[in-house]
Amino acid sequence: MISGKNVVCLASGWDYHPTSKHHIMRRLAERNHVVWVNWHASRRPRAHWADLRAIGARIAQIRRGPRRVSDGITVITPGQLPVPGSRLIRRLNAASVRRAIEKVLGRLEDRPVQVWSFAPDVAEVVGLLGEELVVYYCVDAFGEFPGYDRVLIERRERELLARSDVVITTSAPLCEAKRKLHPNVHLVQHGVDYARLSRAVTQDLPVPSELHGLPRPIIGYVGVVGEWVSLELLASLAKSRPDASIVMIGPMFTSRGPCAGLPNVHWLGEKDHAVLANYLRFFDVGLIPFKNVPLTHHANPIKLYEYLAAGTPVVSTRLPAVEAIPGSVWIADDAMGLVDCCDRALDHNDLEARKQRSKLMAAESWQARLEEISDIVSASLENRSQTATPETTSTSAEPSFASSV
Repeated sequence: MISGKNVVCLASGWDYHPTSKHHIMRRLAERNHVVWVNWHASRRPRAHWADLRAIGARIAQIRRGPRRVSDGITVITPGQLPVPGSRLIRRLNAASVRRAIEKVLGRLEDRPVQVWSFAPDVAEVVGLLGEELVVYYCVDAFGEFPGYDRVLIERRERELLARSDVVITTSAPLCEAKRKLHPNVHLVQHGVDYARLSRAVTQDLPVPSELHGLPRPIIGYVGVVGEWVSLELLASLAKSRPDASIVMIGPMFTSRGPCAGLPNVHWLGEKDHAVLANYLRFFDVGLIPFKNVPLTHHANPIKLYEYLAAGTPVVSTRLPAVEAIPGSVWIADDAMGLVDCCDRALDHNDLEARKQRSKLMAAESWQARLEEISDIVSASLENRSQTATPETTSTSAEPSFASSV
């Protein structure tokens, strides 16, 4: 297991909806110190209320300075200008990030530094901290996100790949794509907080107040509601099953569209992950209603593992990372199929079926994933130590900007 390191994690906001980076870094922080850098320079802001609100939050975080969120994690938000197309601005951002990180590292025990990036466009920062290893942890096809300059972000990602020692990917399509660009790429699928979520089948958890009194069945969704979620499918399901309650948990990054005003669609907003099991215990079906687009083609939805760990039967649209499992996961190709799959899932919702379903995830914990990643990283570090020369060590300390635009 990785231990005794200062791990610099470059990722999107610490305060966002928890994803793989949060789960991995929390566990990595048990034996290391993590400096989480809120990276916010990947795209230009839009004239949109969500972006304006995010800018306000970023300014507040910058003013707040470094904060310890646990014994092993310090979160910082360096000043950065979101102008990714400018080489000058990127260099200024890198200098700002470097100063902020070094200030925190100067207060920590002097230990080897590793850089782990969940962001694809941080190449200018690589090599500035004297790090012993660079890990690119790729969880999405970033160029497919709304608002991103695809050509630019993919070029920036290639620059990061060229400076990374090891690449971790979370889906087979991502792994296949990155192996064309890097010699040391590994597939490590997402894990799950099994100990916490399996309580949904082992403990008599109370009914959350928002679910109390809702008509059953409760067909629910947990996660970010973005442009990749098919609200059209959800609306069709809600209209086809007016007796059911469609429950949406998570932050909204898009409008409610065709679901707006439907009386049996309930929007509960974001919930603390610590109480997620309470909600999933009363979900009769867990939904993954993603559109068939390049972004979702490369995705590996953590909610799949979370639903199953809680014993909840899953109905999903067809995705490479989601396979049908008899009695546990059903795949729908269209609106009528979604309704049919939900009906079939409801026939497998007794307590014994939920307990057996939960056991499928017993070996898929985030701790198990971190152990797998640790072996990969340790082997990569050993290989780098064996192949490093004074010349390569000295040149890696100062990144080249020749390929930047």
